[in-house]
This record gives sequence, C-alpha cells and structure tokens, in this order.
Amino acid sequence: MDFNDTPEEAAYRARVKAWIVANKPVNDLTSRKRSDPEFIAEAKAWQATKAGAGFAGIRRPGEWGGGGGTMMEDIVFTQEEEAAGLNYGIFMIGIGMCVPTVLAHGLDTVKDELVRPTIRGEKIWCQLFSEPSAGSDLANVRTKAVFDGTTWTVNGQKVWNSFAHKADYGLLLTRTNPDKPKHKGMTMFWVDMHDPAIEVRPIHQASGESEFNEVFINDLKLTEANRLGEVDAGWTVSLTTLMNERMSVMSSTRKPNWEEIMGLARSIPGAMADTAFREQLADWYVKAEGLRFTRFRLLTDISRGGQPGPAASVGKIVSSTQLQEITSAGVELQDQFGIIDDESLSPMDAIFQKLWAYSPGARLGGGTDEIMKNIIAERVLGMPGDIRTDKETAFRDLPTGAG
Repeated sequence: MDFNDTPEEAAYRARVKAWIVANKPVNDLTSRKRSDPEFIAEAKAWQATKAGAGFAGIRRPGEWGGGGGTMMEDIVFTQEEEAAGLNYGIFMIGIGMCVPTVLAHGLDTVKDELVRPTIRGEKIWCQLFSEPSAGSDLANVRTKAVFDGTTWTVNGQKVWNSFAHKADYGLLLTRTNPDKPKHKGMTMFWVDMHDPAIEVRPIHQASGESEFNEVFINDLKLTEANRLGEVDAGWTVSLTTLMNERMSVMSSTRKPNWEEIMGLARSIPGAMADTAFREQLADWYVKAEGLRFTRFRLLTDISRGGQPGPAASVGKIVSSTQLQEITSAGVELQDQFGIIDDESLSPMDAIFQKLWAYSPGARLGGGTDEIMKNIIAERVLGMPGDIRTDKETAFRDLPTGAG
C-alpha cells in the first residue's frame, strides 16, 4: 500500500489546487438545495469552466470532449474539488455513469450528440432503473419495450430517480423478452426526458428536498439509435453503469465524519465527558481510519493501472451506515434544539439536521446494505452465492404475488 502520490500525481495535484483557487466561483451556492435554479446555474457554469480547462470528464476520451486523462487524475481532481467545498454533484450521474455507458455501447453519431454537451455541463442525466417491484433486485424490471420492426414502444413506471425532474436525458432499462430468464431479456436505451410521453412527478422527501422522482412512461416511441448495446443484453450494459458508480467511493469522503461531531461535542458543555459518547466517537474514528486505509489500498491499485472492483462496496456500506449514526448522534447532542434546521441558527449550518433526514436514503441508493454485503461475501471473500431458484426460469413464469 502506498500512502503518497507518485511524483507525477503530486505535480498534477499541485496544478489542480492552483487552478481551483484561481477559478472557483465567487458566490458559493453549494449549501443551497440542489434543485434550486440558482444552484443549477452555478453548477453548470462551474462545469463549463472546468471543461474549458480540460478538467471536466477527465478520464473520458478527448475525441468526445473529455480530458483524455487517467483514472487517477480524475480521482485527484475530485478530491481537491471536494476539499475546496465545490460539491455540486448534479453531473455525477451523467458524466460518471451514463457517459461511459453511452461511449461503451452507443453509436458514434449518438456519442457525438450526447457526450460533448454533457461534459460541458449543458445537459443533466438521470438513471431510469428502479421500479416499484425492482429495487434491490434490478433484474425484476417490468417496464416493457416492444419492437415492430422500425420503432420501439415503451410503457411502464420507474421510481426513486434522482434529478429526473431536472434531467435532459436518461438511461432506461426495459424488459424486451419475457420468455427469457430475467437477467437475459432486458434492453437498455437512452431517452429524451422532455418527450411528452414521459411524465415526471417529484417525491417530497423528509429532508425538504425533492431530488427523487416517480417517472411514468406512456407509449414512448424510440428508434434503434436510442438502443445501447444488443437487444436483450441490457443487464450487461447496466453493469457498465454500475461499475462506474463505484468511482464515487474512490474519490470522496462523506461528511460529517468523526471530526465534525467531535467539534460539535466540544461546543456543548459536558458532552465530551460523557463516557458513552466517547466510546461511540472512538468507534467512528476506528471505522473512518479503516475506510481511509481501504481507500488507500484501492487507490494504490488504480495508481498502478488497476480498476475499481467489488471491494469498493466496503466503502459504500461503511460510509452510509456511519453517516446515519453520526447525524443521528449530532441531532441528539443538541437536545431540544436538534429540531431546528435553520442554517443561521443551528451549529455548523445545520449539517446534522439536513443529513439526518437524508441519511436513510444513502443506505438504499446505489445498492442496499444487503446487496453490498452479498457482493463483499461472494466477490471479495469468495463465499458461496445465494441459491437462486429463478435463475433459468422465463421471466413471464416467475410468481408476482398478485392474487
């Protein structure tokens, strides 16, 4: 394990730091709700600034508007961007997950149309994967796509789709062959979210945000140019998206962490003298250090030319669980004042109150705790997989629980 940048990485990090200091936005709106028009406008402006300097889509090919850099350079820039407080996030789905899927499985004409404006910050993406009956078991999607020889007609419902109400494009996973086993009868498409056949209904969240959405699709017409990958090979295409999702674990650290809650406790008389709290704090510190060293190990592999693998699931489950524990403890420490989420009145800009309401969703999005544990057990520890009785059964013959 290597704890230090290589000379080349150190030089790149110094160049990135200097550039961010010289170019970061004058008005910092990162504390605003991510659905606010002002926030989105600033995020798009910052993305365009990065694109002009070659710091947007760093590891995407230069021929499609990317920086043509390495995965490690991408990670270094994201780390320094986060350290500078520039946590916009609305382009993570598009550039981090959807663009690589389009590049890997789309037509060249489609790549030219979709990738460049996304990297420049002109377009926002969402993923249309989860459904009411297809959450942790993504292969259970029922949104149907039927081909008549020239046109695909899509009908169905999606849910929990982040930023769908602000998105210009979406990745859509559909069922195209119910006579095949569920993992073998799906097809992926890209869609224009402004098509009148797509209805988006924001979901009001406990945090006060409305980042999640329900999406209803009624007789949506698509051409073959919308298809990504082969017919009925949507599961393979979706793995491209999900593998790229792991990159966020490599480059970022969830806040608040143990440092923030210790800072809060020091401002509250008697809190640091509480033995039970001190034990909790020690546990959070140990977990954070374990996660930091795990990240170093994974970054060392990437620095040496490797790729992020299933071990990244460790970071997801530890950080999302710890986020919920720490925010809950932070609210409790404030006693009756813990219910106040006004940034001007609550400590640390009400970060504990805001993320306390958000934190349960962090344990669901991107894979539930149970799914992450299965990945770690089977693909990291080499334990036998769960017995799947539905593996070779045609999708139409699977029980639905209806009736």
